[in-house]
This record gives sequence, structure tokens and C-alpha cells, in this order.
Amino acid sequence: MVNSNSIYCTKFSIRKFSTINRNLEFDGKVIVVTGAASGIGKAIAILFSEMGANVVAEDYDDDVKCLAEDYKNIIPFVGDVTLESTAINVVAFAIEKFGKLDVLVNNAGRIINKLTVDTTLEEWNMVMNTNATGAFLHTREALKAMIPNKSGSIVNIASYASFFTFPLITAYASSKGALAQLTRTSALEAIENNIRINAVGVGDVVTNLINEINPEGREFLAQHGRKAPIKRAANPEEIAEVVAFLASERASFIVGSIVMADGGMSVIIQ
Repeated sequence: MVNSNSIYCTKFSIRKFSTINRNLEFDGKVIVVTGAASGIGKAIAILFSEMGANVVAEDYDDDVKCLAEDYKNIIPFVGDVTLESTAINVVAFAIEKFGKLDVLVNNAGRIINKLTVDTTLEEWNMVMNTNATGAFLHTREALKAMIPNKSGSIVNIASYASFFTFPLITAYASSKGALAQLTRTSALEAIENNIRINAVGVGDVVTNLINEINPEGREFLAQHGRKAPIKRAANPEEIAEVVAFLASERASFIVGSIVMADGGMSVIIQ
């Protein structure tokens, strides 16, 4: 006998949640990470490696070669991210070694701490060429490799400075603003080929990058990070986790987004 008060549940088909073993989520995937010798880029390269990927770790610093000593599936590539030839060659290298390119992470970054009036053209170009132009060149070459396969993902390392700013970071904020728009525009162009492009809007992360403008950079970032609602700066590994998510099929419906991983800093700035 059926209870007249019972609820009739309509049956319909839904996509099941992934049952993929997270540790092997990128098994067989080929990934290029720029700026991989230290900090966020190094953490990203290691995480992808631990998740089964073949990683081409690019950096202008020879220290990137050290990754290959501990991780068999990380292959170093020494090159200047700002050069067109580097972007062309690193993608060609990945395809030559592994036959394809599945994921690009544009992580390489530079920062200077100067007033606009004191910033030289050389300094401006250095930051813009690394943070924006380098990402454009690598994105362009990666898309050429991904489009024929109708598959791929690109993740850019943006910043809360892509949207909000404060004195002394004119070149950096401008470059990250450009990177945000590169993310959005290229995402609209690429999605018709099933290629997703997104970015992570990072906050204060304890890396050596800040040492370029402050000899006590790591401590400076740790202190500055305490201004965020979370009351601390991030570790590089925390940002790497967000990158891996955006690059994965778990983020299959995220297109052209800048996912904020800034401890809530952008919320209080608003």
C-alpha cells in the first residue's frame, strides 16, 4: 500500500562525481610549468608530479635542474620566459618528449617596489614582459598544440592586484591586470575547442620572490599576510592545490574565471 502523503521523486540522470584516484588524477598528462625553480612554481611542479603527470619545469634559473634529482617525471627546461623562442621551444620540447601538451601553468613572475614616477622603462618592461608578455607567448604556443587535440587547460597565476592595488606596485599591478584580461579573452576563444583557461588570484604567499624588493621579504610577506581575514600568508603548496583543481576535470564548468586564493584579502579591500 502506498502512503498518499509520500513524496514522488522524479528520476533523472546526472553526471556522477568523479571516482578518479586523486593521486593519479593526472596520470599520463603532460604539463608545462613556468617559473618552476622555486616558490609557487616549484610546488605546482611537484604536486603535478606526485599526481602522476609528466612535468616540464621551465625557469631561467639553473636550480630548476635540481627537481629532476628527486622526481623522475619532472624534466627541467632552462629558458627565459620573456623570449618568444623559449615559448616556442618549451612546447616543442614537451611534444617531442611526450607527444602532446595537456596543461600549461603560467606562473613565472617579477615584482618591483617603486613609485610610478621613479619606475624606469627598463623596470616596467622587465615586469610586464615576465608577467604578461611571457604568459601571452606561452599561451599562444600552448594553444597551437592543444587545438588539434580539442583538449587542454591553461592556468595563470594572477593576483588580487589584478583588481585592487596600493602604492609602489604600478608595474606589478598593471601586469597582473593584463594577465586577468588575457585569461578572460583567451578563454572565450579557446573554449570552442574544449580548452579551458582560468587563473588563480593569489594573495600573500611566502616565497623568495619578494626578496627582489625587500631583503627580509619572507618575513615581510608573513607579516603583511596577517592583514588578511585569515590572519596569515599562504604556503606555496596551498596555491598549487588550487591550480591542480582548475587544471583537472573536476573544474570542467569553470571557464575564464579568476579564482581568488588570497585569504580573503580582496573581500576586505572591496
